[in-house]
Amino acid sequence: MDAAALPGGQARRVLFVCTGNICRSPTAEAVFVRLAEERGVAHLVRADSAGTHDYHAGEPPDARAQAAARARGYEMSHLRARRIVPADFVAFDLILAMDRGHREILGRLAPQAEAGKIALVLTYARHAQTLDVPDPYYGGPGGFEHVLDLLEDAAAGLLDALGAEIARGMR
Repeated sequence: MDAAALPGGQARRVLFVCTGNICRSPTAEAVFVRLAEERGVAHLVRADSAGTHDYHAGEPPDARAQAAARARGYEMSHLRARRIVPADFVAFDLILAMDRGHREILGRLAPQAEAGKIALVLTYARHAQTLDVPDPYYGGPGGFEHVLDLLEDAAAGLLDALGAEIARGMR
């Protein structure tokens, strides 16, 4: 990816969305940001996460999600849960839902002109056998590991897609 290819010199802005913004979406944000850093393209992307509901607003990610992420080298203790707001639909270039239920909610909330920005995060995964990232909140530690596997795959595919999009724009 080349910064000169970005419209107005701005980075691509990606918002990851789940229910309460304490498990899946902050994990997606942390994975995406670190993978972008590893690829040397962190300056070309911006990421954030939000929830469809404000159940946990202001809280850090779930301790189990943090522990699983930390074991793989991701840090997300600095993140705080928040609910998606109307301005997010304009501020972000891509809004990625963790499952079809979130996508449906986002579709109802989005202004019509911005609805095309909403997609499922696992549409970018290369190996996932599902389109929905399962909610690990009520399960055991294995659920958080599975979520990490899915989101690592999706983040890599998303960065590949963003790179291809930018390359097309250079032609």
